[in-house]
Amino acid sequence: MKIQILGTGCPKCKKLTEHAEAAAKALQLDFELEKITDISQIISFGVMTTPALVVDGEVKLLGMVPSVEELKKMLSA
Repeated sequence: MKIQILGTGCPKCKKLTEHAEAAAKALQLDFELEKITDISQIISFGVMTTPALVVDGEVKLLGMVPSVEELKKMLSA
């Protein structure tokens, strides 16, 4: 599973990265975590609001930082 965090490095982006990593580890997923901070790359996903979470190339959420529990539900679906 490829998890990408789109954002410029703001506190919300960092928190989403922490929560996504914790959720994936708690589910014992085989995952790769990538942070994308380049604006042109972020826009290429069609994202205008950060932070954003992309899982296997699909944008899953924009502009919010869900809890680890919420992310676990999202990643296991």
